[in-house]
Amino acid sequence: MSQFWIYFQIGLKHVLDINAYDHVLFLIALTVSYLFKDWKRIFLLVSLFTIGHTLALVLSVYGIIAIKVDVVEFLIPITILVTALYHLFTAGKTSKNDGVNLVFFITLFFGIIHGLGFSNYFKTILGGSATSKLLPLGEFALGIEAAQLVVVFVVLVISYIVQTVFRFSKRDWALVMSAFIIGVVIPMIIESPIWNR
Repeated sequence: MSQFWIYFQIGLKHVLDINAYDHVLFLIALTVSYLFKDWKRIFLLVSLFTIGHTLALVLSVYGIIAIKVDVVEFLIPITILVTALYHLFTAGKTSKNDGVNLVFFITLFFGIIHGLGFSNYFKTILGGSATSKLLPLGEFALGIEAAQLVVVFVVLVISYIVQTVFRFSKRDWALVMSAFIIGVVIPMIIESPIWNR
């Protein structure tokens, strides 16, 4: 049980680390246009992101895939930007569920990119044989999923308060938050080490 708690906590801290807020930014961008009644869709999106994140760690830990850190550190804010832009341009439109397969696939793919960003650190803390690595990966994934659900719940509560107490429309809230996220993420892209080649 103690090993489970160790890797579970690493997963929690990975998402909730205030110094590495890119994960939280992505989750806000992903869920900002949804309400509590959309919980099934949100849960599926968050779980697909976790699956992608875990898949990237598995592929990296077993040496199947390797990608330069600079490239990943550049792609992570790009995923946040694309997600925020999507919600910026589709805010208030009722046909969002039409592109359900594309949105799910993209979320899974973005999870892979974010997972690759953490893979080098995760490999340094993960020892043992090939078979003994699967359980810690699963425990870490559960920590990621739990932390992501906490973030999503907080975003939904804030969305509810803003839309009921302060009378923001759902569309205006999605526009404001998407624009805010874009404003935060563009400097991350500009300051990426990839430009220093």
